[in-house]
Amino acid sequence: MRRKPGIRLGLSALLVVGALAGTSAATASASATNPTAEPVASEGLLTALQQTFGLTEAQAVERLADEAAATELAPDARQAAGAAFGGSWFDPASGALVVAVTDAAAAAEVEATGAETALVEHDAAALDATLASIDALADEAGAPDAVASWRVDPRANSVVVDVVEGQESSAEVAEFLAAAGEAGPVAVGTVPEAPATFAAGTVGGDPYYTGNVRCSIGFSVHGGFVTAGHCGGQGQDVFGWDRSHIGQFQGSSFPENDYAWVSVGSGWWTEPVVLGWGAAPDQLVRGSAEAPIGASICRSGSTTGWHCGSVLAKNETVNYSDGTVVREMTKTSVCAEPGDSGGAYISGDQAQGVTSGGWGNCSSGGETWYQPINEILGAYGLTLHTA
Repeated sequence: MRRKPGIRLGLSALLVVGALAGTSAATASASATNPTAEPVASEGLLTALQQTFGLTEAQAVERLADEAAATELAPDARQAAGAAFGGSWFDPASGALVVAVTDAAAAAEVEATGAETALVEHDAAALDATLASIDALADEAGAPDAVASWRVDPRANSVVVDVVEGQESSAEVAEFLAAAGEAGPVAVGTVPEAPATFAAGTVGGDPYYTGNVRCSIGFSVHGGFVTAGHCGGQGQDVFGWDRSHIGQFQGSSFPENDYAWVSVGSGWWTEPVVLGWGAAPDQLVRGSAEAPIGASICRSGSTTGWHCGSVLAKNETVNYSDGTVVREMTKTSVCAEPGDSGGAYISGDQAQGVTSGGWGNCSSGGETWYQPINEILGAYGLTLHTA
């Protein structure tokens, strides 16, 4: 059973017609799972980007086109950099993909692909090794509660360890940072508060339920949907907004990872759509090409609806306030609140991941992390349901 299925299906059809008609055109890159698709940005998506980044409509259209081009270019630029690769990101100011490289010869090869370059000291392999060493340090001795996360930051050309403001000089944090610094290039950042996951007790909205926990549906896959692992364990029953039975968790991983997938049956079905909650039209999903750091991204969740921001970092290890650690997360400037867990992050029409947790809220702002969608699909052998 699905709430107002006629309305949902009708809207999906309208979105398809709009794409074919070329309304509000902002052409994105070919989909990873549907390479012939040429999706079109909806008016709602353009409006959301204008409000989030202070853009005109023309600038929003241009940014989406630039991001799509950067996403398509990234694999070739990465290959051209070879062993000198130090990471990459999208630069909104120039509209270009920027690739960090450790030598001038590699820079010339990368620039021949159309990307911009930045000369750095440390390559990606060294930064990844530093991150792995800090992961091992946390596994062995534990990370202090005031240490929020750590990640490879290609723009800083170091591993950035974020600490809760005011706690940088506490004895246990200082000891952890000193040990982390011995592993390789490390920089220290701050966040206003410790991160937490976004599961919640039962309230109204468009959720799914596991017992008295409410979370949000992520992306449809063939046979079900993906969501956050902390929302339920394998074999646990899942119920829809009307408390009718949807299916069961067929796989769930948390901590270390934060992903799961739920089978769909009992009269429910899946659609390749992310809800816009009235702030934007529902968004068709056409693939899962990974957006670069710096790209715009939007999130849909059952508590706070539709919000947008930017991709801030990738491959970040998060130390949640309850002591659980999750690795290989992507950080964004998008806000979220309890009950948004498991919900969808989408860039243009490309699925990006499912909400894990963060800090702050959608009144005062905050940051969030998601588990990348392609990792989830690979872990369970799933196929994304696309339009």
